[in-house]
Amino acid sequence: MAGTTVRDAGQVPQAFTSALAAHGIDVTPQAINSLRGASKRLAILNLIPPQAPDRERVAERVYATFVQHLAQVFNGTVEPVPGARVMMDTLRARGVRVALNTGFDRETTELLLDALRWRDGVVDAVVCGDEVKLGRPAPYMIFHCMEATGVSNVRHVANVGDTVLDLQSGHNAGVNWNIGVLSGAHGRDQMQALPHTHLLGSVADLPELFFGRA
Repeated sequence: MAGTTVRDAGQVPQAFTSALAAHGIDVTPQAINSLRGASKRLAILNLIPPQAPDRERVAERVYATFVQHLAQVFNGTVEPVPGARVMMDTLRARGVRVALNTGFDRETTELLLDALRWRDGVVDAVVCGDEVKLGRPAPYMIFHCMEATGVSNVRHVANVGDTVLDLQSGHNAGVNWNIGVLSGAHGRDQMQALPHTHLLGSVADLPELFFGRA
């Protein structure tokens, strides 16, 4: 969601940095950026030094603080990527099922959906990072989206995301279209090096890609 369909104004890295700092853990922006697109719980665990005592317990406390900080920085600042809603409406009108998958947990995702007014009838399914055994780059969130929308053939699936982990996940799932968008966390140089079928400016370009210019 963040960076792909939701405008990325730096709220997520800001919440990571603040939550870790609140527990006495300093990390570089580069370290945080390298984990964009991952399950947020796993990202926090990976940002805590391996030698830290009670590492998993500390990670849970940091995660709880992260969710609190994220709710604060998202308050009043959440906006869709320009054209995202039109894109979803256009694809669904053409019979394409649209699912969101995100490294956020369900509680945080519900907060985002409410802020965006993307509840009933906007997408066909939403899969969250705490609903799969492994998040990106594992393909399981994509597979759960397929299951939730009744799609059984990966060759009928397009995966779209703004991070290298999104592209790795799509590659691991074997999707037919593995599309990077340059509206979020990672730039062209980072995305170009990963397996992909297309790099687009944003999700607003998807209808033209699939159906041509109206």
